[in-house]
Amino acid sequence: MEKTYHILQLGLSGAIAWVSAKLGILYPVLCILFGLMVVDYISGMMASKAEAVDHPGDLAYGWNSRKGAKGILKKVGYVCVITVAMVLDYIILYVSAQIGITVNTRAFFGLLVAAWYILNEMLSIVENAGRMGAAVPDWLLKYIAVLKDKIDDEGFGGE
Repeated sequence: MEKTYHILQLGLSGAIAWVSAKLGILYPVLCILFGLMVVDYISGMMASKAEAVDHPGDLAYGWNSRKGAKGILKKVGYVCVITVAMVLDYIILYVSAQIGITVNTRAFFGLLVAAWYILNEMLSIVENAGRMGAAVPDWLLKYIAVLKDKIDDEGFGGE
């Protein structure tokens, strides 16, 4: 049993190292995003529970499996969009290499989209904390929203 555990551990470590080497700077960013997705989902469930306690008998409040499934599907959609952005990065790198243009970055669109989703998850987590009754500084919500808007407005170098 212990030998099987060590083989699985070695295989998983190797797979993580390979993915990390292939993704470069995008790997830690995606790890942060996936961690925040989990925190957002859990905080959303807790916020729904807090609202259900505050509004007993009102079916508009509280957690249900339909809302949970929709949240998971939305996060799967995030992964799909990031994948498309990463493929776009790859196509740009491949085509530029074929025509003799040197590109100094391996990840641009993938990184930009992942950062935008990280800010989106952070905003959602803070909002969920507020729904749970935690005091949330207005400046924090505004700061995250401003950063997200900056990526929207200037993500491609501005005008």
